[in-house]
Amino acid sequence: MKFFLDTANVDEIKRINELGLVDGVTTNPTIISKEGRNFKEVIIEICELVEGPVSAEVIALDTEGMLKEARDIAKWAENVVVKIPMTEAGLKAVHILSKENIQTNVTLVFTVAQGLMAAKAGATFISPFVGRLDDIGTDSLALIKNLRNVLDQYGYSTEIIAASIRNLKHVEEVAELGADIATIPGSIFPKLWSHPLTDAGIAAFMKDWENFTK
Repeated sequence: MKFFLDTANVDEIKRINELGLVDGVTTNPTIISKEGRNFKEVIIEICELVEGPVSAEVIALDTEGMLKEARDIAKWAENVVVKIPMTEAGLKAVHILSKENIQTNVTLVFTVAQGLMAAKAGATFISPFVGRLDDIGTDSLALIKNLRNVLDQYGYSTEIIAASIRNLKHVEEVAELGADIATIPGSIFPKLWSHPLTDAGIAAFMKDWENFTK
């Protein structure tokens, strides 16, 4: 499974990218707004830092508006991916953009039907939201599992990005279920490599070494 970093913070991306863990980056209007910087400037900088796909979301809600923004965004970098909302207008835009070889990431997917429609329309990626489904008591993991089965059954190349990841358990579970990618906030990444027993083991080894060298 690939790891995408769900952030627009350049320092955060640099730090985790140096560990060899960043296969791509996802952003959204909320994440970008927190940085207080120019949208285009941030995306271009991230695309230069990361070799993999970098998702930049359109703001328009109508097809023509989405297409206009998408075509502009696609020119910013070779590895940029246009993020499109899961709506009728969005599906139409994705269908047109796929014929123009512009990569798309259909976001806010909450059902198998939505994921299947996005894949059929030509989406490069689909982003089912794990945490937000958990928030309303829906089985988010069943969605990942069923999307994996459906896309495989019908031979779609669309990749599943497990989004709205809230904790370590989410990461492990979507990996077990075959998600192609998990997009993870920078605050959660350290929890993937950390464990209290690892820390305790290092402390014990250091103490033993100190006693040995006295």
